[in-house]
Parts: sequence; structure tokens; C-alpha cells
Amino acid sequence: MERGYAVAERVTAEHGRTYHLGTRLLPEHRRRAVYALYGFARLVDDVVDVDPDSAVTDGVVDPGTSIWSSPDADPLDPTTVVNALDDSLRRALSARRSPGTRLPVDADDRILALADTIVGFDIPEDHFSAFMVSMRMDLPGDPLFRDRYATFDDLDVYMYGSASVIGLQMVPILGSSDPEAALPLAAALGEAFQLTNFIRDVGEDLDRDRIYLPTDELAAFGVDEEMLRDARRSGISPPSLQRALAHCIAVTRARYRVAEPGIALLDRRSRPAIRAAFELYRDILEEIEAADHHILGRRVAVGTPRRARRAMGAVVRGG
Repeated sequence: MERGYAVAERVTAEHGRTYHLGTRLLPEHRRRAVYALYGFARLVDDVVDVDPDSAVTDGVVDPGTSIWSSPDADPLDPTTVVNALDDSLRRALSARRSPGTRLPVDADDRILALADTIVGFDIPEDHFSAFMVSMRMDLPGDPLFRDRYATFDDLDVYMYGSASVIGLQMVPILGSSDPEAALPLAAALGEAFQLTNFIRDVGEDLDRDRIYLPTDELAAFGVDEEMLRDARRSGISPPSLQRALAHCIAVTRARYRVAEPGIALLDRRSRPAIRAAFELYRDILEEIEAADHHILGRRVAVGTPRRARRAMGAVVRGG
């Protein structure tokens, strides 16, 4: 379990730099719990996003575990691995809640850390069930699979499990003076973060034959899939695509505005971390605008000096 927390921290630092910087401002016991959430989400996400022409054993799941040794397991089938991870989490939770019961030795270390976090902070288990549903929506061949979303309402169904519940999971960890009021605002922040990622990563997602930005919204500006692929090849966004991306940014900023009052509802020691993450993710939208929306051929990022200033400012203001 302790190895799981350590691995989750390393994964967060490597793959979620903005997220990791914000968590450094949390007290240690809360910071570890956030790492456990991110580590598990990344574990599943790496399986879902794997190249179907390659094995999923590249640092994602230990091929020596029972996930791989099961006679029904196909190491090239992400659906099998996701189902195994889901089952492994349920067994780890059952063992963690039963005093004297040994945790399953075949579980990935990060799952043991997550089970400890879920029980320790009394996080509702159905949040993780919803997360797994959305992950299956990303799996080709699964009955729930979707690679296009027509409207923001359609996308919100996916984002409930992939983003909203992440915010809901965080509230018990961060603490709140009014959890009932904080929960919907935390869900909105999770959605704002993910929409920001969808806009920034639209080119990379297209390489995986995924379009998360709602196609009806894009079409309203005269943007179709051919235009997106041309922009991916050239790195140049034509005016109609620039306007469509600006519209998606406006929608995302509206979610940030909904979410922002929730920061004040968090425990005092948690506010600087969330304020820093809030500002840093929102800054990504400014970087996209600074690039004049020519982002399909490259990945924009917030520079280290600005990231440091945001973190320091959150500490000075106390969130």
C-alpha cells in the first residue's frame, strides 16, 4: 500500500504537472490521498488510451499479476484489463473494510493505496463506479463506446464519470465547511478542467480518432472533421476553426465561473492548492488564445515561471 502511494505520487509528478504543483500546497495526509486518486485514474486511463496495435504492459499493469495470468485475460484487450482493475478495486475495498482481512496481493499497488484513501476519507464508492462507466465509453468494442459527441449535453454524460466525480471525490479529502454546497461546485471545476484538456488536446485526440469537442457546436461555425484533420497536418487553424475554439473556450470559462465560489467553501489549508490549480488550468486557455488558436499541430503549456507565480500567489492570498 505504501508503495502504491509512492508510485501514485511519481505518476502525478510525471503526467499531471499542473495537478502536482497544486497538491504540493496540501497537508501531507490530504496530498497522499489526492495522489492515490490521480494514480488510479491514470492507471485506468493508460489502459483505455493504449495503442490497439501494441501491448498494454508498458508500465501500465504488472504482467505478473492475476489480471494477466487469468485464463480469461487477454493482455491485448483493454476491456478485459479495465474489468479486472474494477474487480480488483472492489476486492481491495472489501478487504480494507474487514478488520483482520489481508489485502489482495495480486492488486496493483496503486489500487491498494486508493482503497485505503476511499475508506479513510469515506468517499462514496459509486463515484468510482461512474468513473469506470466513462472509461468504458472510451473503449472500442465496448457497448458503451463513443468517439464523437454531438452536443455539450451529450458530452456531459461522459464527463460526469470522467470529470465531475473527480471533483466529488476531492471534497471529502479537502474538507469543507458546507459539503452539500461545495459538491456541485467541485463537479463543475472537474468539468472545467477536462474541457480545458479537450480544447488543448484536440489534435492529439484526433490522432486517436476521437473528437470530444461537440460536433454540432463545431458545425455551427462551419467546422467539420476534414477541416480538423487539415489543421492537424498544417498546424494552422482557419478563421472558422478559430471562432469555434473561441466559443468552446467561452463555454469552459463559464464552468470556471460556476466553480470558483466553491474554493471559499473548502477548509482553509486546502484553498491555496485548489486556487493554484484553478488559476493554472485557466491559464491554459489564455495560452491557447495567445497562440491565436493555432493549437492542433502543437501542445500549448503554461511556462514554469508563471506556474511558480500562480502557486506563490495562492499561498500569499490563502486561496
